[in-house]
Amino acid sequence: MKRLPPLPTPLRAGLACLLGLLAGAASAAGAPCSRTISAPVAPTGASVIIEAGNVSGIYPDLLRSIGPRNGCTIVFPIVPRARQVAMFEAGKADMLVPATRTAARDQIGIFVPMMGHRATLISLASDRPPITSAKELLERRELRVAVVRGFDHGEQYTALVKELARQGRLFTEVDVSAVARLLNMGAVDMTIMGPTILAGAIAHEPRVSGMLDKLRLEPIPELPWGQSGAYISRLSLTPEDQQALRELLEQAAKSGAVMEGFKRYHRPDILAASVRAH
Repeated sequence: MKRLPPLPTPLRAGLACLLGLLAGAASAAGAPCSRTISAPVAPTGASVIIEAGNVSGIYPDLLRSIGPRNGCTIVFPIVPRARQVAMFEAGKADMLVPATRTAARDQIGIFVPMMGHRATLISLASDRPPITSAKELLERRELRVAVVRGFDHGEQYTALVKELARQGRLFTEVDVSAVARLLNMGAVDMTIMGPTILAGAIAHEPRVSGMLDKLRLEPIPELPWGQSGAYISRLSLTPEDQQALRELLEQAAKSGAVMEGFKRYHRPDILAASVRAH
């Protein structure tokens, strides 16, 4: 077989440069995940929607879109919120999404912020005098409060919920839809969570149709703006898989896709009360 003549020096240099650029691009894209990633989910407003055993919503849709392009397959087992959190804390889940950033979770996971988030007091419209602080809420002992087991909006939220429980005024439910039904029936007077979370549940719960227009949102200083996004487990994943997921999530955060998703699902007034770019 006749040998081809060697490439001219400039062409060889150009080819080497091109190969170098391609290698750099592959490195920048990050290594693929070594196995299927398990991200258990619970109904969480428009962030995670579960209907007839099907998982959709802002976060699952986004992760399904970008995961395969980055060599990561992510599955979403359906569990109650409290179990979702417990699995992550025990190292039996690879991701916790969506999640508010807390000091305790930072010990076992890598947090990737996606947006700013705030929980508020939420009730149905009434002529009740406004509540402007946790102290006022605790003094209004006639008001019954419902929360979702497994939700965590930081240390001050946890302290407030514990005191409400001590006073015998706390109702703890398994999911947001149950809280919405209690509120709509008048079985409780108030809940504490992000307005987008409750609004998303109302949109998918026929038994509370029309409730969204009646909501009264009351921010208090003890529930300040924080960060919401996703946690990557340090317990269940190798360092390489942690890095692969971190790059994937940071790519999603930079794209602005999460905030755009919230804008598609929610009215401006609901967004303004609880969600903003991080």
